[in-house]
Amino acid sequence: MIEFETKLKKWGKSFGVIVPMDKIKNANLKENETLDIRVTKKQNPLRKHFGSFKFKRTTEELLKETDEESWDE
Repeated sequence: MIEFETKLKKWGKSFGVIVPMDKIKNANLKENETLDIRVTKKQNPLRKHFGSFKFKRTTEELLKETDEESWDE
C-alpha cells in the first residue's frame, strides 16, 4: 500500500490525480495495472475544535490587538 497527498485535477470532462513517480517505483507499479484506490477528503484539523476554546478576551479585542501589533510599512 502506498499513501501520499495529491490534488484533484480537471482533465477534459473528467478528474484525475497524479501519483508521484517515486511512489510508483517503490510500489513496483507498471502501466495499465489495475489498482484499488481509496479516497479521503483532507479535513482542516482545527475544524473539530471550532467554537470549543474559551478566551478571556473577545474576538474584537484580539483583532484590535493584532492590528496594533502589525508591521508598519
